[in-house]
Amino acid sequence: MRTDTTFKRAFNDMIDLLRTLDLGAELPSENALRAQLGVSRTTVRKVLASMSARGVIVSEVHRRIIREHPQQIERYPKEETLAISEQVETSFMEWMLRDNACPGTEINEAELARKFGVATTIVREFLNRFQKYGLIEKRQNAGWVFKGFTANFALELFEIREMFEMRSARLFASLPDGSPIWKQVRAMRAAHLELLADIDARFQDFSELDSRFHRLIAVVAPNRFIESFQDVIAIIFHYHYQWNKRDERTRNEVAIREHLALIDALESRNIASIDQACRAHLTSARETLLRSIA
Repeated sequence: MRTDTTFKRAFNDMIDLLRTLDLGAELPSENALRAQLGVSRTTVRKVLASMSARGVIVSEVHRRIIREHPQQIERYPKEETLAISEQVETSFMEWMLRDNACPGTEINEAELARKFGVATTIVREFLNRFQKYGLIEKRQNAGWVFKGFTANFALELFEIREMFEMRSARLFASLPDGSPIWKQVRAMRAAHLELLADIDARFQDFSELDSRFHRLIAVVAPNRFIESFQDVIAIIFHYHYQWNKRDERTRNEVAIREHLALIDALESRNIASIDQACRAHLTSARETLLRSIA
């Protein structure tokens, strides 16, 4: 079940990726695709084989070329692309939002399992995953307790985030003109401008775009440990920002403009400009998270 849903999600993501590239363009390496799609190399190869069987890509001497855009390929339905663990993750975070959870909130495995329609063991696996980050705590004979996001937690999170994101951003300066990543950067700019033009009605869509943007920056320096950490960052920022509704529209507009400034810097390939824009955005994001906690 998990392997099947992972493949289907990666297949859909590959369709989106191929549509950003020109006909005749060379696909990124399997390692780069693994990082960008967030799956194993085995799954990447399975997706590539499926695209080859459909005639979308063709192999030529140690490289893969896009022969046609996958316009007519049917995507897998979204509900088929979510692993059970991801369904529980989404349900859990939405439950925390609806109940306005605060530090000290008790979490009952059996109750959540009934709410989410899954086995208790699956809920327990999810809670165990976050226990190691200090977000929740297992109490003997008393279930689980949500500990909340403290200022120290946020600062520690940013210390790691700044190290790997600054490093990844700087690597854009050395990307060749023909790298397919540049077309993705242009597509990312277009997505930000589209959201900015309709910010009053769609400001709540920013968290998903924010996650995609920061994953794109990380893709130039694929690292399995960083990718795992990126999942935690995405979850925390996606949901925790929503807990604080104060000035949400303004905050998101500011972040969009910071992203656009960083995109300008990335395309300039000037390391000083990249450092300045990246650090400015990360500083702003850190302050936003700390205000949210306060």
